[in-house]
Amino acid sequence: MKPVFIDTHCHFDFPPFVEHEEESLSLAAQSAVERIIVPAVTCDRFEGIVQLTQRFPMIYGALGLHPLYIASHQDEGLDRLQQLLSQNNGKLVAVGEVGLDEYMDTPQSDRQVWLLLEQLKLANRFELPVILHSRQTHDKLAKILRQTKQVRTGVVHGFSGSLAQAMAFVRLGYAIGVGGVITYERAQKTRQVMAALPLEALVLETDAPDMPLAGFQGQPNRPERLTLIFEQLCRLRSEPAEQIARQLYANSVALFSL
Repeated sequence: MKPVFIDTHCHFDFPPFVEHEEESLSLAAQSAVERIIVPAVTCDRFEGIVQLTQRFPMIYGALGLHPLYIASHQDEGLDRLQQLLSQNNGKLVAVGEVGLDEYMDTPQSDRQVWLLLEQLKLANRFELPVILHSRQTHDKLAKILRQTKQVRTGVVHGFSGSLAQAMAFVRLGYAIGVGGVITYERAQKTRQVMAALPLEALVLETDAPDMPLAGFQGQPNRPERLTLIFEQLCRLRSEPAEQIARQLYANSVALFSL
C-alpha cells in the first residue's frame, strides 16, 4: 500500500502559495500529501486561513498568536480568536502557532507567557490541541504545560533541543514535529533525537515556505517536499518504511482529530 502523508505545519497563507493554491495542492497530492494544516501567526491572517479551509477540502486550519510577533499582538486578537473558535465548523483543528521564543532582541518574556497562558485556556475551553513554537525555551515551556494540564495535548513544532528535553514533552503527551532540519548532515543532534524518540511521538511537517531542505537552500519550502523529510527519517530509524509511514499518519489523525 502506497504511503500517504499529512503536513502538520505549513504556512500556506503566505507566498509562494497565495494565488497559486490549486497548483500547489495538486503538486502536494501528487507527492501523496493528503492533508495540510495551516497555522496562523497573527490575528490579521485568521480570516484568510478560515477561507482556505472552506475552499479546499484538504486544508485544515489552526488559529493562534505567534510569539515572534509579540510586539504587534493586541488583546483584541484574543477576542477574535475566541470568536472564530466558537464558530468552528470542524476545519479548525488546533490553537496555534503559539508558544515562547527567547531568541529575539526584545522578547517581552512576561507578555509572551501571559499570551501563551491565555491561548492555552482557549485550547482547553474548545478542547483543541496546541501547535507550539519553542526557541531556547524548552524547559520553561515544559514547566508551563505541566502546570496547565491541557485537556488535549499537541505538538512541539520545529524541535531542536536535546533528547531529554524532547522526552519531557513526550511524557506529557505531546508529539514532536519532524521537519527539514534532519536533511542536513550537520544537524547531528536533531537527527539523533528523531532517531531515538518513540515512533508514536512523531509527526511530519514542512513549515513551508520556511525551513528549506538540504539541496533547496534559498528556495521557498513546499509541502510536496514532505516526502523527502520522510525518506530521511526512514534512513535514521530502524523500523520498516511502511511501518513508519503508517504510524506517522495515525499519529497526525489522532492528534488533530482529522
